[in-house]
Amino acid sequence: MRLATLKDGRLAGVLDEALVPLAAALDAAGGNGTALPRDMIALLADEAAMTEAARALAFAARPEQAKLRLPLDEALLDAPLRPGKIIGVGRNYGAHASEVGGPKLEAPKLFLKPTSTVCGPGTNVAIPRAVTKPDWEVELAVVIGAPAFEVEERRALEHVAGYTILNDISAREFQFDVPLAMTSFAKGLQDFCPIGPWIVTADALGEPWALDIACTLNGEEVQHGNTRELLFSVPALIAYVSRFMRLDTGDVIATGTPSGSGHFRDPPRYLRSGDQLELTVERIGTLRHGIA
Repeated sequence: MRLATLKDGRLAGVLDEALVPLAAALDAAGGNGTALPRDMIALLADEAAMTEAARALAFAARPEQAKLRLPLDEALLDAPLRPGKIIGVGRNYGAHASEVGGPKLEAPKLFLKPTSTVCGPGTNVAIPRAVTKPDWEVELAVVIGAPAFEVEERRALEHVAGYTILNDISAREFQFDVPLAMTSFAKGLQDFCPIGPWIVTADALGEPWALDIACTLNGEEVQHGNTRELLFSVPALIAYVSRFMRLDTGDVIATGTPSGSGHFRDPPRYLRSGDQLELTVERIGTLRHGIA
């Protein structure tokens, strides 16, 4: 399934180029739409509710149920969920690690993004006036399903609910122009984490081993990679992080970005007012947003 959250708070599923409000579709299918969770994290945590959501989508896909389907291009989407925590991974693609420089990593390089960074598709992110080096990073984001603590790598994917896309916007001056790098602060400013446009469930996406990933800025492709280039795989990241903290339903791991972000270009290039970004991950879709 592809699961989305509308601006008005309703949960929805995506069918091709149509959007289906789940509660209404479940009512039409003879179920109890009012019993569905009203929050994405609660939905992901409830196996029975996920089964009912799939039933609602299957019913809405019938040719005679067109009234349950809304045009996707007219939908106002919010971020699909508000994670309890967002764990970022730095220098996790080989080419990006080379352009950043530094020693070879023996373990994942981690940082945290606060939930106040989260915004949805179509947001025009307002860069604080004091920030001079705002940058982009397209990333595959892993959404945790069943809570994970001290899990083995071989079992780690059992704890994944699905996958989405995020832009790990970063104020590079706080990473590279200060005596001690402040990575979490650089990446933790208001609305510095557009997420979306929806979550693709793990069973629908399949294995995350070889997904193309790209970012275009004002129509120009500025990043292009593939998740086969990850230095630490999705299962390895889940297993490593869960050694130290419990990953709860709805938590997000941002798996890193391929080469091509602005700070490492010659000359460097930073986000400006009016910029439009499209961030794409194969088998998920495209997250679009702007810069105010």
